Amino acid sequence: MTPIAESAQGDHRATYREVLAEPRFRLLFTTRTVAITAGALRITTFSVLVFAATGSALLSALAFGIGFLPHLFGSLLLGSLADRLPPRSLIAGGYALECTAALLLALVRMPIAVSLGVVALVALATPVFSGASSRLVAQWLEGDAYVLGRSLNNIAGSGAQLFGLALGGAAVAVLGPHRALAVSAALYLGCALAIRIRLPRLRPEESGGTPGSARGDGGAVRASLHGAGLLLRGHTVRRLMLAQWLPPAFVAGAEGLIVAYAGERHFAPGRYAVLMGCLPVGMLVGDLLVGRLLPPPARERLVIPLIVLMGLPLVGFAAEPGVGVSSCLLLLCGFGFAYGLGLQRPFLDALPEDGQGQAFGLLGSGSMTLQGIGPACFGSVAAGIGTGGALALAGVAAVLTAGWILTWHPPAPARRTI
Repeated sequence: MTPIAESAQGDHRATYREVLAEPRFRLLFTTRTVAITAGALRITTFSVLVFAATGSALLSALAFGIGFLPHLFGSLLLGSLADRLPPRSLIAGGYALECTAALLLALVRMPIAVSLGVVALVALATPVFSGASSRLVAQWLEGDAYVLGRSLNNIAGSGAQLFGLALGGAAVAVLGPHRALAVSAALYLGCALAIRIRLPRLRPEESGGTPGSARGDGGAVRASLHGAGLLLRGHTVRRLMLAQWLPPAFVAGAEGLIVAYAGERHFAPGRYAVLMGCLPVGMLVGDLLVGRLLPPPARERLVIPLIVLMGLPLVGFAAEPGVGVSSCLLLLCGFGFAYGLGLQRPFLDALPEDGQGQAFGLLGSGSMTLQGIGPACFGSVAAGIGTGGALALAGVAAVLTAGWILTWHPPAPARRTI
């Protein structure tokens, strides 16, 4: 039995139907799914727009990724606002801000640098309203229902991202990039209005946050830095964050090499798209089966085996397999992402009551940042040892992370402290 499994409390197994029966969660879940679709549509369209204007592959790639890296800075500098401001206004305002950015890109002819700056500024605020939303979910869903709520968000998020990317290509072809960006803005506006109209205005004791400046003097930035420091200095919280950051970052590094791997092996045109689709399909199946069929203690016992399942298939790329075997390896790797479900309750139990919003924002922004860095790191390695070797190295790194988690000592009974 792993140390993580011992933190489980009770073995009641919730169902997805029970989770979706909570109307407030259902509202947040639906608007988040639509917003992810809008974000993927905006990212794809903006990248196409930049390439059409400049002819630069570098600037087009920068346009695709500019919305990711600022998340970490936003979480560090503004993350405390997720616990200090009313959640309804914060979440609705975040979607309205995304809508405004998409409209600016669609309607205003700006220099490329200014357009990139607009997207980056909006990304700074994203961890704040996403953290507030995650805090409400953690408050409204208890026990195993919370874990399945996270599972539903993972499943819908992966599907919405794939749909948004496909929709982006179709919308650009039919409407042109500027009108496609306007469609993205309309989706964001719908999310903002739904939250503003249908999410009840919560009293301070209902929202669970810390109002005003109770978490420290000197304003939001100082409070945010102080809160992030407390979270990252806490041994349990820090290692649980790293456990959720590192394996996906290594797999993202491998994912960034798939196109190059397919090209070097002279696979038929379009086969790289099949390979890239295998990871999210495996993730969807893994989350669905592990979340729905296994009881909470079993999920928490399987954290380490599932991380190993993420890594070992990638090691198989050292043999430079063909399309069929590569597809199977990537499907298995994607299935291993379900390990995260076994970490949700221990992570929530380790968080302080008055800092959950910032913690969830930091968790998401740190993961996104490392997944952006991973492809650059393993891409550099591939230049020396080849793509097959670099893919295998990413798998070894994931397996080593599982070994590190195996060394954890059994934690003391869960308390709401850092």
